[in-house]
Amino acid sequence: MASEIEFIAGFLVFIALMLAIDLGLFSKSDKPVSMKQAGIMSAVWVALALIFYGLIYRYGHLLHHIDSFEALKEINQRHLHRLKLNPNDFEGSLALYRKNLSLEFITGYIVEYALSVDNIFVMILIFSAFAVDQRHYHKVLVWGIIGAVIMRFLFIFIGSSLIANFHWILYLFGAFLVYTGVMMFINRNKEDEIDPQHHPIVKFASKYFSVHPQFSGNKFFVRINGKKMITPLLLVLLIIEVTDLVFAVDSIPAIFSVTKDPFIVFFSNIFAILGLRSMFFLLVNIIDKFHLLKVGLSVLLAFIGLKMLAGEYAEKVGITTATSLYIILGILVISIVASLIFPKKEEAV
Repeated sequence: MASEIEFIAGFLVFIALMLAIDLGLFSKSDKPVSMKQAGIMSAVWVALALIFYGLIYRYGHLLHHIDSFEALKEINQRHLHRLKLNPNDFEGSLALYRKNLSLEFITGYIVEYALSVDNIFVMILIFSAFAVDQRHYHKVLVWGIIGAVIMRFLFIFIGSSLIANFHWILYLFGAFLVYTGVMMFINRNKEDEIDPQHHPIVKFASKYFSVHPQFSGNKFFVRINGKKMITPLLLVLLIIEVTDLVFAVDSIPAIFSVTKDPFIVFFSNIFAILGLRSMFFLLVNIIDKFHLLKVGLSVLLAFIGLKMLAGEYAEKVGITTATSLYIILGILVISIVASLIFPKKEEAV
């Protein structure tokens, strides 16, 4: 247990450090983040995730302080890895465990990173509906990500505890993911709309707090005639936080279909979330070109939902962690390439 606490503590310190660097790089001025800056930070986050993958591949057994075959066997059973361990070859079994753990991490990371794109669609819609100045995007997003990290931490470890005590919840997760994938496909061409005046968050804030009717630069609060008021920018942040909470209901069960180890779920989830802000600025002006990506995401959700419903039978027919990774990558690549080959037709005016 001590090693797990140390691992998490070190990871949280790393998150705080990287967020500080990220915020410092993007927030030296009030200028909009450039494609070049976003590209650099996106590459940095992906590179860090790959480095972390390598560390798990080499030292993953240290996460749960596995120092004997019995400890390895217990972790294998507790997290439903279903690995065929050899009691006469502890080192070989340990290597197999580390390889599988690293595959679970990178697969979960790719799933979460892909699902984040749908989150970006909605974020762009929110910023547009509230007419937020592009110069203030970065402040809203960084605070949004800090909130997301805290919420994901709670969601993941509560979810893991529920799975450990009520294994049948996995089937509920699987059914929900299949349903979500089907509904996403059905509504793929539906135009989402946000009404700033009648949004539930705006109504709630207006009822219980003093809301300033205008933006005040990048401030979340403003004092008018001695009275402290919240600004529309804080309302945008609150709406983004609630939106992420809704997306977490899809994405966290999706990663539990890949791994039942809560630490790997957390690590893969957080790496993807931390890269969300830079990916937002990278895609904000070109995301419409990937119009078939929602079709790909709907297929992805349905696939991992069915895999979760199949349970151990999925592996019996060859759907292992590695196979799932290849299928997920294939779905994403096909949807992106198809979007570029078959661009969306412009509607006649």
